[in-house]
Amino acid sequence: MVSPSIFRLAEMIDKKAYAARLPRLREALNSAGVDGFLVPLADEYQSEFPPPGAQRLAWLTGFGGSAGIAAVLPDRAAIFVDGRYTLQVRDQVDTNLFEPRHLTQQPPSAWLTEYAAGKRIGYDPWLHTADGLARLETSLDKAGVSLVPMDPNPLDQVWEDQPPPPADPAFVYGDALAGRNSADKRAEIAGVLKREGADAAVITAPESIAWLLNIRGNDLSHTPVALSFAIIRADGAVGWFIAPEKLPADVAAHVGPDVTIAPRDAFAPALEALGAQGGVVMVARATAPVRVMELLEKAGAKLLRGSDPCELPKACKNSAEIAGIRAAHIRDGAALSRFLCWLSETAPDGGVDELSAAAKLYDFRAGGEYFHGLSFDTISGAGSNGAIVHYRVTDSTNRALEPGMLYLVDSGAQYLDGTTDVTRTVAIGAPTDEMRDRFTRVLKGHIAIATARFPAGTSGGALDSFARRPLWQAGLDFDHGTGHGVGCFLGVHEGPQRIAKRAADVPLRPGMVISNEPGFYKEGGFGIRIENLELVRTQIPQAGEELEMLAFEALTLAPIDRTLVDVTLLDDGEIAWWNGYHKRVLETVGPLVDEKTRDWMEKCCAPLTR
Repeated sequence: MVSPSIFRLAEMIDKKAYAARLPRLREALNSAGVDGFLVPLADEYQSEFPPPGAQRLAWLTGFGGSAGIAAVLPDRAAIFVDGRYTLQVRDQVDTNLFEPRHLTQQPPSAWLTEYAAGKRIGYDPWLHTADGLARLETSLDKAGVSLVPMDPNPLDQVWEDQPPPPADPAFVYGDALAGRNSADKRAEIAGVLKREGADAAVITAPESIAWLLNIRGNDLSHTPVALSFAIIRADGAVGWFIAPEKLPADVAAHVGPDVTIAPRDAFAPALEALGAQGGVVMVARATAPVRVMELLEKAGAKLLRGSDPCELPKACKNSAEIAGIRAAHIRDGAALSRFLCWLSETAPDGGVDELSAAAKLYDFRAGGEYFHGLSFDTISGAGSNGAIVHYRVTDSTNRALEPGMLYLVDSGAQYLDGTTDVTRTVAIGAPTDEMRDRFTRVLKGHIAIATARFPAGTSGGALDSFARRPLWQAGLDFDHGTGHGVGCFLGVHEGPQRIAKRAADVPLRPGMVISNEPGFYKEGGFGIRIENLELVRTQIPQAGEELEMLAFEALTLAPIDRTLVDVTLLDDGEIAWWNGYHKRVLETVGPLVDEKTRDWMEKCCAPLTR
């Protein structure tokens, strides 16, 4: 929200316009001979932050979150969001037009089964993945609901002022920061294809292409990628499908002769030509558009449905990336510490609101070395707004920070050498006993993850309950995952690693970066979240251990509000973690800040005692 370049589609439109858009879409669907249509948030690249012209869900409904889907029928419509957005969706969407439903507890399949039995429901095959569509089809078959591919997208035909695709130029990401050259990476992926018996792989995730080719871009507001597709063959040759005007001469020279560049509209014909060769083609079921698989199969290819071959090596950071990520977090910690010091002096006296606080934090970060922008819109929530998990402050929702409130700020930045994501919850004035109890339970869960030691081969799902146990003991929980992967000057949400109740069975590996962010949210009251990024590393063996053990290293370095801690709820080990962490924060970040901030940090980082 603080970066003036961030596009806020939902806020720029008169809300009265939404009532007119739904009938226009229904007219287009009726003309096309279908009974309904699915409108996902995703674009054809499955971008977390789609560009303006791909924000179809926001254009139709007004919803501005990062996950959701709408279903439109002739006489009713619904929007489905996960637990992070159940409050936000009601604030942003006209519930007379769209019925809000929980994505997992009240899924689209159940709603369509109830209201669209025997009907034909359209979908854009470029916007849905094979996995997602297969799950939906399986659920709808018994109700006789037919899913009908529609290309072109009927919503695009009624969106008269739809913005054009982004045209910002790509740029070279140097080998010194990347840690490996592109040729080496291409050879590694070619080796994966050979081992899997594949002749080629289709890469549809721009983050994977950015990693593979050592390039970056500015096509998305928070993720530094150039939107494109690629095909890599088992000999390491790459076909890269990107608008020619997006490639300066140095980028074309950088990728070299083994990378053939073609315009974006040549991608579908290239898939058909690849399929006609009758070979085995690897495609990522979870991220590739279903249209990609249709084109390949229809042309004669044998599909190897698996994962993106770049995903795992991209997630396991090399030594140069790890060094850069550590350096980025130290600079980011200094900026955040200066902000927290400023907040402690300014907020209790009034005059600070959610917008001005987020803008001030942006200013502290923007002056830092290698700063490239925010990694997501800052979540700046005071009081009850902090209970909205992915709250987005606007002029109409902006609240002042007042004594007696908790203030939750979840923010991050993109630096050329690393991506950051950190949450701190701050008491404005004296907190209540309830606030301190809930905060300390969240802290205990955070410490449990931070201090976990686990055998190699352990997935994030096996660790998730560590973070929840202190809350469960009080009959409490939080409705989001405990941790997500983070890229290196790439996506702030990166797979395949996660810590969550239903996390995929993907083992955590050395070099992965993952968030540690348990929380608690009291609707209408306050929100609490404590988030650090953690590096998965090999643990030095201890006497008698027979297994290879892994552990976490905290990358984020910034004080946690000690006024919210009920020390009586902490055991000796938890107090030792707190003291060790804050000693490291002071020693590492303290020399980089001004004298006033340093004095404030010394008080914040003093050892806890009973």
